[in-house]
Amino acid sequence: MSRPQHKHSRRSVALSAAVVAAALAGGLLVTVPGSASAAPSGLADDFNGDGYRDLATGAPGAVAGGKAKAGAVVVNYGSSSGISAARHKTTSESSSGVPGVSETSDRFGTELAHGDLNNDGYGDLVVGTPLENVGADVDGGSVTVLWGSSSGLSGGTAISDPNASGHDRFGQSLAVGDFTGDGKTDLAVGSTGKDVWIFKGGFTKSRGAAGKLRFDAKITSGAYPDGAVQLAAGDFDNDGADDVVVGSADGNFVYRGASTGPTLQTEAGPGYAGALTVADFDRDGHDDLVVGTDFVDIMDQTTTGGYVTVFYGAAAGVDTARSAVFSQDTAGVPGADEPHDNFGGALAAGDVDGDRYPDLAVGANFESLGSADQTGSVWVLRGGASGLTGTGAQSFNQGTSGVPGANESSDLFGEAVHLADHDKDGHADLSVGAGGENSDDGAVWVLRGAGAGVTATGAVNFGASSVGIGTSGKDPMFGDAMSGS
Repeated sequence: MSRPQHKHSRRSVALSAAVVAAALAGGLLVTVPGSASAAPSGLADDFNGDGYRDLATGAPGAVAGGKAKAGAVVVNYGSSSGISAARHKTTSESSSGVPGVSETSDRFGTELAHGDLNNDGYGDLVVGTPLENVGADVDGGSVTVLWGSSSGLSGGTAISDPNASGHDRFGQSLAVGDFTGDGKTDLAVGSTGKDVWIFKGGFTKSRGAAGKLRFDAKITSGAYPDGAVQLAAGDFDNDGADDVVVGSADGNFVYRGASTGPTLQTEAGPGYAGALTVADFDRDGHDDLVVGTDFVDIMDQTTTGGYVTVFYGAAAGVDTARSAVFSQDTAGVPGADEPHDNFGGALAAGDVDGDRYPDLAVGANFESLGSADQTGSVWVLRGGASGLTGTGAQSFNQGTSGVPGANESSDLFGEAVHLADHDKDGHADLSVGAGGENSDDGAVWVLRGAGAGVTATGAVNFGASSVGIGTSGKDPMFGDAMSGS
């Protein structure tokens, strides 16, 4: 069975040139300064250093510099009152100090990752633009680091493709971690090739990475020449070096981190993961790997609507003998398994109830509800001493009491999910992206974490126009991607 194309190629996207000319030409819509006198927090996703975790969301269909589908990234800043539409900053390739030029169909913001790459205490945002043409290289792809500062993201540095002639879509997958075990933050970048590149920590704004190394993933170039579709980072063996997971058509392969470069440890589950995420759900000191299998082919009889598999970490790395599968047919998980729901198409981990065990958010953007087709839903599964469980699982959609909006066809609620504590109350908040909301304008929801789990009370919802992105028939797809999701 043929594999559907990458999710970001499924529909045409654009944005109002008039709005962007006014709003994006300078690279920001609202500047939110941090405290110039205070030391930055050191949090990997605190881009302005004020001590609150921020939310980065892609709008890959945004017009920037007058170019359709050039793309933009929006950061909504955390605060004592959480996330709001007002506290935001928007960046594109037309922004001051950002390398490159906004061009038609670049789709800047297709992939996102975050971490403090230059060790200055401010989180930095890595942006993958896999459909960017690089000279005569069509869809060669590019990667840009946007640097955190006291005023938020400011300027950027391009990460050059070391093997431009050997693959396309450089930057289609990203992961941040210390893969060499030297205490410095590295960046892993995937493409359509089997070569995955580790850009070594010690980044500076002027020269980028301190060095680079290559490893070839266990990827063939047969019927599915898609390369490293997904990347994730986690220390599964607790040896101090992050391991890297490569999701491909040939399988999901775990490579142990080492100073000389990653080496293959094991295969975790079948190919074509819709999403990957990592957390220590049972708090045994070993990170655990979650693989979302949203696309279920005719040979996979596990479920028809998608499922997630958690593979637990151990001293030897990912232990494929200790795993658990969750779907809408799992006891305690609301809903029912139905064909093509895409359960597991988006994943995120964080502690929503404050019990110190990470929980798991699962998106199913094609879930149909009532007469609405592909409207989408999100679930939260609880972590605990025995790992993930379906007991006490929650589900949310636009028909849930307290959640703004209404279930409509093609909303794609849950296309992206994110868990982070944006108000410093000790509970991770659930952010949900729906790139299809309002005919592909897109929107974001933020639901607060609490002792009993995620609550819809006080939920926040805002669309592309609320962050200054024009929507008049131009399909910006705000919410299509989130950093860390």
